[in-house]
Amino acid sequence: MALKLLEVVDEIAHQPAAAYEPDESAGGSAVPAASLRYLAVVAADVRDLVRRGRVLPQLVPEAGSHAARWRPVLTGADAARFRDLAQAMPPVCRAVTAAHTAAHTAAHTAAHTAAHTAARTAARTSDGTTTAHTGRAGERRSVDVLTDAMASLADAVVREALPERLLGGHRPGTRSPLADRWMVALTGEDAVIPGVTPSQAEELAAPLREWLDQAHRSEGPFRVSFRLTEPEPEEPEDFEDLEETAPQAPPSHADAPEPVRDDSWRVEFAVQSTDDPSLYLPASLVWAGDTVPGLDGRPEETLLAGLGRAARLYGKVDEALREARPAGVDLDTTGAFHFLRHAAPLLQAAGFGVQLPAWAGRTRLGLKLTTRSRKAGPGAASDQGFGLQQLVDFRVDLAVGGEAVSEEELAELARLKLPLVRVRGRWVELDERQLKAALRAVEGRRSGQMTAAEALREVVQGGDEELPLVEVDADGALGDLLSGEADRRLAPVRTPDGFHGVLRPYQERGLSWLAFLSRIGLGGILADDMGLGKTAQTLSLLLDERADGARPAPTLLVCPMSLVSNWQKEAARFAPTLEVYVHHGASRLRGDELAGRVRECDLVLTTYGTALRDREALAGLGWERVVCDEAQAIKNSAARQAQAVRSLPARTRLALTGTPVENHLAELWSIMEFCNPGLLGPARAFRDRYQEPIERHGDETATAALKRATGPFVLRRLKTDKTIISDLPDKLEMKVWCTLTPEQASLYQAVVEDMLGRIAASEGIERRGNVLATMTKLKQVCNHPAHLLKDGSRLAGRSGKLARLEELAEEIVAEGDKALVFTQYAELGAMLQPYLAAHLDRPVLWLHGGLPKKRRDALVERFQNESEPMLFLLSLKAAGTGLNLTAASHVVHLDRWWNPAVEDQATDRAFRIGQTKNVQVRKFICAGTLEERIDEMIERKKALAQRVVGAGEDWIADLSTAELRELFRLSPEAVR
Repeated sequence: MALKLLEVVDEIAHQPAAAYEPDESAGGSAVPAASLRYLAVVAADVRDLVRRGRVLPQLVPEAGSHAARWRPVLTGADAARFRDLAQAMPPVCRAVTAAHTAAHTAAHTAAHTAAHTAARTAARTSDGTTTAHTGRAGERRSVDVLTDAMASLADAVVREALPERLLGGHRPGTRSPLADRWMVALTGEDAVIPGVTPSQAEELAAPLREWLDQAHRSEGPFRVSFRLTEPEPEEPEDFEDLEETAPQAPPSHADAPEPVRDDSWRVEFAVQSTDDPSLYLPASLVWAGDTVPGLDGRPEETLLAGLGRAARLYGKVDEALREARPAGVDLDTTGAFHFLRHAAPLLQAAGFGVQLPAWAGRTRLGLKLTTRSRKAGPGAASDQGFGLQQLVDFRVDLAVGGEAVSEEELAELARLKLPLVRVRGRWVELDERQLKAALRAVEGRRSGQMTAAEALREVVQGGDEELPLVEVDADGALGDLLSGEADRRLAPVRTPDGFHGVLRPYQERGLSWLAFLSRIGLGGILADDMGLGKTAQTLSLLLDERADGARPAPTLLVCPMSLVSNWQKEAARFAPTLEVYVHHGASRLRGDELAGRVRECDLVLTTYGTALRDREALAGLGWERVVCDEAQAIKNSAARQAQAVRSLPARTRLALTGTPVENHLAELWSIMEFCNPGLLGPARAFRDRYQEPIERHGDETATAALKRATGPFVLRRLKTDKTIISDLPDKLEMKVWCTLTPEQASLYQAVVEDMLGRIAASEGIERRGNVLATMTKLKQVCNHPAHLLKDGSRLAGRSGKLARLEELAEEIVAEGDKALVFTQYAELGAMLQPYLAAHLDRPVLWLHGGLPKKRRDALVERFQNESEPMLFLLSLKAAGTGLNLTAASHVVHLDRWWNPAVEDQATDRAFRIGQTKNVQVRKFICAGTLEERIDEMIERKKALAQRVVGAGEDWIADLSTAELRELFRLSPEAVR
């Protein structure tokens, strides 16, 4: 069963990240749920544990007898990963029936004792607390579920990897020693060993449990650490710096590599604090009786016990233990290389401390590409004539740590045949494949001319596995692009004349970057933090390219339905001269009418769903660019809507997203594939080269290569950047325009028709009551149909406001931030709290007037002090004043209380003395409804608002029936 499951989850794991999220048009097609995708991640981690040998054999009670099973060993980074997985477990994975709970309890009285003990250790943080979900009625603890899943999967993976019987052709019978039968059962098809008496089982199982327990005992306040120290060169030599004015051959250093003693490496033993690694006591000082504050207890016992466990992983430790006071081991260069490549990863995975020289895993032999513009000079970056077909002079050299290596040095490296050599003061790890690749490289074309496009392709492709590109030195516009800092090095493009507003300096730099990429026909990802003005920068780009009467082809902007109104409003506000057309809805134009309308436009707005349905029609039109807003919508390259958007031809493309990578690097590949098709190569090659080395092993070389490959095309500025913060106000207020779903629109219209008749037929207090009741009902409809109907029906997919809140909340928690979400309706908050908590798999707190003070204080304390990103839902009346919630950097007013003073008081829960972050305030408004019209009235009549609107909503009751009809009217743009 486990092997069958592995086949399924392996297929899921090899799809692009989040590859099964349904798009708008997916209809009823079946897709794997979050729980199955979660299991695929767990299975991939288990395979990695087995590959690294992080499993041990056990004898466990099972099926009324005993069975030979493999169990994972979780220490160090693996234990931290276990905690993360347990915390991220979808709630459905913990759900069980009462019958299953009873059966599970009975079956696990002894079967998984060692495994669960290990899991509890792995789930425990350094302060002794457990981070994973605890079980409630009807569900199991996530730690227990994950322990069982990893145990079963680990056993299946080992059996899959070891099909041969451990004892060859030996077939032990029922009278054979239990140890023989156990060893065969570890790899055989049947893990169960019949006929085992309790005493026999305990005799074998006890030392096996102790073995597993010992493997986990390194998790404590102290651990043994291993530090590799390198030898010093006997005769250090100076070397010249490379000239940087033009591509030149590297200087010759015939006497490099530097001579060193071959036996002067050493691995030093020490005791180290697990909480504060700076508390470090070498073994030599332990034996001398020295102490370090914070390293209390008996460090010599910790040292010997840890070395005993480490000896099973690294044989040199066993040799050192033959001494009375082991302090370390001396190594030659080959031994040091073995420690780096083999022993250190094993020790680190087992939870031991490992300290390596700074160059380890980073400094390697590679290629250095140097390019020089044929007409280089100051300000080249802003040269309007720069293009991808421009010729540049280039030179390719072998390099170590960014410095070129001469052919004489390469020949000397080949002659030495050492796995570790010192070149120019840097130790370099070499292997035979690298040297052969380097020798081939020096025989190939080393210098000449290439186009800027070819140079760009060389940088993105990054050499090959044996000889990667490790350094790029380019000047001029190409250098600005490749640096990944083009926005700071390009000449700023000033705020366009037609822009109604003033771009901040960082936004002008963003406009410069966008204009530069567009000019040379490249796509990019504008990935600024939420609230830094991606919309304003995009609109200013469209205005800038229309300066002096130019008429480029229109831009097609694809976005979620919930953002269409927002783009309309922002375009009208910042760029009113742009001709905007919304292509969406049943009445949208088609055929020649569509083509004619598009030719008249500067900006065409559509949704991802419409882009999929109208793919052929949109593909037949001429676009200057295609823009994807909330581009995480195309993070799944296999989704139909992502494929549809990628198929739309355009001269250039732009992706807007605050979270270019939400879960996995494959999402970055998918968005880059939209922006610059084919630039990062096929998805499988990207996964092998970048995704797996970075996500599984933290490969710094692969990380640097990916940053170098994508840096030219990604611009990301953070609110935490001081150069950005200085340009931002302390409080940034914005309106978020939402649309109604068809269901909401139908309910809205029904309420209006019903209540207007009642209002017209009533007078005095009764009329005022009917008006206020209508207001309440319409605001409930704008929030969610279930809010009006109060029928306990599902929440997902029925409200434009909720859809926008989900998108916003996902981005907020992805950035590690906290948010306050205010509503004036306690019943809405009670509905949203469990829904959002399950949707985000993050804490969503809920404070309302029905809570006692002690409970309120506890919620505030948790929100203020816990570091985990979360949402705090608050009743406007219960929490609008008196609370200090400065941990929040976002405030959302979900439904409007049309008294600005009340809203400002609520906002001031976060924006007050003690706040160290900028606060973004968003006010949700349903376009085309009474919410928009009241907002307009307040904007038009500020003085009146201060005088009468400040009294709440009673003033609306005094409007005439005709005025109320206009106020309540549902506009066509309200419906998505």
